[in-house]
Amino acid sequence: MKRPVVLIVGGSRGIGAATARMAARAGYDVAVSFKSDGNAAAAVVNEAIAAGGRAVAIKANAVTESEIERMFDDAAAALGAIGHVVHSAGIVGKNARLDRASAETIREVIDVNLFGGLLCARAAARRMSRASGGEGGAIVLLSSVAAVTGAPNEYVCYAAAKAGIEAATRGLARELAKEGVRVNCLRPGTTDTDIHEPGRLARVTPLLPMGRPGQPDEIAAGILFLLSPAASYVNGAVLSVSGGI
Repeated sequence: MKRPVVLIVGGSRGIGAATARMAARAGYDVAVSFKSDGNAAAAVVNEAIAAGGRAVAIKANAVTESEIERMFDDAAAALGAIGHVVHSAGIVGKNARLDRASAETIREVIDVNLFGGLLCARAAARRMSRASGGEGGAIVLLSSVAAVTGAPNEYVCYAAAKAGIEAATRGLARELAKEGVRVNCLRPGTTDTDIHEPGRLARVTPLLPMGRPGQPDEIAAGILFLLSPAASYVNGAVLSVSGGI
């Protein structure tokens, strides 16, 4: 039986890597993109292969249009038609109040989280929509609880970018609903990954409702649900996996 193919943008670390490993165990062939850490991406690929599937790592800057298009083409050439896409690439930038953030930080955060997410979603839609000759499938974009808290005094620009991702999810889901593609969003709470600046996780953990951060596998489980046939009537949704925030 043919295994479904998933492309995980930003799949070499954190939530993306956990999703890649879990997807491979669940029966997917997996393509993971990475920007710079080829060793981390290779480790994820090796674990996915050990789980019984095919896997490939693709180096690409997921903010640059030409590299995004090549990333999708390379993944399809290696594994076959892509039916599932997860956009997990993200940065928070240097923590600061907005009035103390540099224009360069704001631009980079918006580019990586929102602009890159939109370009990846566009590339997925062009290939997966039945109106474009695709076979349909599912797209999952990652937001953050910052989209609803606003992340004051830390990274308002990141919160704004993730709020944009949630709006894009709702709109794109409606555009593609009759073309065989579901589009959903997962909103993680504070999660134990290296996205945080040193010391932040320890500082905020006592403030969390459950007294602990989420683990990448807990977030990945929600992503796998949204990709799966079990979510066949879930479209345009924002699933909060936030521990109660």
